[in-house]
Amino acid sequence: MSIFKKLNKLLASMGSSKAMERLPVDTDIDKKTLNIGGDKIAESKEGQLWVGIQELTGYYFLETTIVSILNIKTFDGATLLFKGGKENFELKSDTQEIKSEFSNISNRFIAQASFDITKDEINKMIKGDFTEVEIKFKKKSILLNRAVVVK
Repeated sequence: MSIFKKLNKLLASMGSSKAMERLPVDTDIDKKTLNIGGDKIAESKEGQLWVGIQELTGYYFLETTIVSILNIKTFDGATLLFKGGKENFELKSDTQEIKSEFSNISNRFIAQASFDITKDEINKMIKGDFTEVEIKFKKKSILLNRAVVVK
């Protein structure tokens, strides 16, 4: 291994997104990230979105895990925009501080956030009434295509 590859790996492990972009992309990270809970509902070259529903005293939350090439760091929360169905719908994050952690296993950043969701919106997700999911935070966004129908 050349000195530059070793340096890029070291910088990427310390959180440098530019160094991570120079490393070869491992597109088969499903097997490496088996400890992620929930169902994968969206994916693209930029990342993956894993979700699970949690109920707490009659309120519903969409617990998400975002695996991405982007380092997400915000104190203003995020939004999920579900597009392409009969009607687009948007979810605002319940979590305001979202910070990614770099994963050496998948060579990606992993962030977790909780979003407020209603029963109607849960039903739309279960039916697969969307073709794309856009994750917006700060002035950045990640566009993902629907992967599977949530069960």
